[in-house]
Amino acid sequence: MRILVVEDDVQLADMLTEALTNQQFVVDIANDGEMAWHCLETLEYDLVILDVTLPKINGLRLCHKLRESNLQNNANTPVLMLTARDTSADKILGLDAGADVYMVKPFDMGELMAQVRALIRRGGKSNSSMLSWGVLALNISTYEVTYDGEPLSLTPKEYQLLELLVSSGRRVLSRPGIIERLWSLDDPPSEEAVKSHIRSLRQKFRMIDAPDDLIETVHGLGYRLKQF
Repeated sequence: MRILVVEDDVQLADMLTEALTNQQFVVDIANDGEMAWHCLETLEYDLVILDVTLPKINGLRLCHKLRESNLQNNANTPVLMLTARDTSADKILGLDAGADVYMVKPFDMGELMAQVRALIRRGGKSNSSMLSWGVLALNISTYEVTYDGEPLSLTPKEYQLLELLVSSGRRVLSRPGIIERLWSLDDPPSEEAVKSHIRSLRQKFRMIDAPDDLIETVHGLGYRLKQF
């Protein structure tokens, strides 16, 4: 899942990115409101973490603009407003602008992560802790993967790629599309990296006697899971 962090404090943005990345989220950072709006127009997000005091477009205006927009992918994306403004009046302004949750700095990272999980569940993009495809099962809360009851040990990026494939079902995912979903905007790899992760996943499936073609290559288009 992909989160947009809109924060002009570089140190705080980096801290949030590290914490969210450790929870297997893909994170993009925008340091001002205009950059954030460009991201929202370009990509689909599962959550926006938004500061109020921002250059160019402040967080209140940005949140209101998002809620009043006709952006197909993000108009209803949950927004967690994270700000040093701590009065009741500030909180009312934030919620009235369209924020789902208003948190005040300094904050507890554990509480923030709990709010992130709750907002994503509330957003309807993760209604269950389990994903499955035939006998392949992913626990998206613990990141555990099993195939016919056999545990599978994956790297974080392999897990993200497999989760994307399972979530997409029979829809073909192109290599550029996978890069867009699984890597941040400032660190996109080459398409060869996607091919490498696919090879690694197939090797690990073979080690537990899963079918060689569990991940199908649709030549000239991309990848999808085999129909059971």
